[in-house]
Amino acid sequence: MFHVELVDEQWDVVGAAGRVFGDRVELARAYHASLASDGVVRGLIGPREVPRLWVRHLLNCAVLGELVGVGESVVDVGSGAGLPGIPLAIARPDVQVTLVESLLRRSVYLQEFVDSVGLSNVRVVRGRAEQAGVVKEVGGADVVTSRAVAPLERLVRWSLPLVRVGGRMLAVKGSSAAEEVSRDRASLARLGAGKLEVVECGGGVLPVPTIVVRAERVAHHNRRHREATGTRGFDS
Repeated sequence: MFHVELVDEQWDVVGAAGRVFGDRVELARAYHASLASDGVVRGLIGPREVPRLWVRHLLNCAVLGELVGVGESVVDVGSGAGLPGIPLAIARPDVQVTLVESLLRRSVYLQEFVDSVGLSNVRVVRGRAEQAGVVKEVGGADVVTSRAVAPLERLVRWSLPLVRVGGRMLAVKGSSAAEEVSRDRASLARLGAGKLEVVECGGGVLPVPTIVVRAERVAHHNRRHREATGTRGFDS
């Protein structure tokens, strides 16, 4: 698959945004305006990204909703400027989203935006995904999302402790996603990542579908197996 780079003006943004965000499209417009102004000033979004915010960022993230069930709880790790968590929360008001971000300036921006538009299905937690306090506060989610946070193996170590057994990790990745999964499959399985696969979403909306690595948190083998293989897993 080749990559097509489009600015927003070259795509039917209005039609696509209406399909994805529905009657909450004005919230998406407010987020777009915030990223294009405050987000750039605060160093959360590069100025060169502004012309393609809709396609490359908002819609690219919001289509994750295709992979999230009705009423599920979502934790977005390393949320940064709120991607993918905020677009997902706007597109899916039935879903409760927790944004986990460690940097103060980013977490302050996230809370300010959430408060300013009254995004009631979003909360912000400052901290690192791997910190015990964060795991205790937000753990047990149905889904953990991420976008451009870390290599896959490290991402699994951070994400799976936050999701319930049987829940899913959805990591937005680039064109090398299949290569990462193939390279790390054995070590990811030892960490408790089952049903590993690369899927696409947004194919009917975006010029280039969003590529996602999906994994299910599975119950680990017994302690004897872990000791025999020299691996450490997450207790279920």
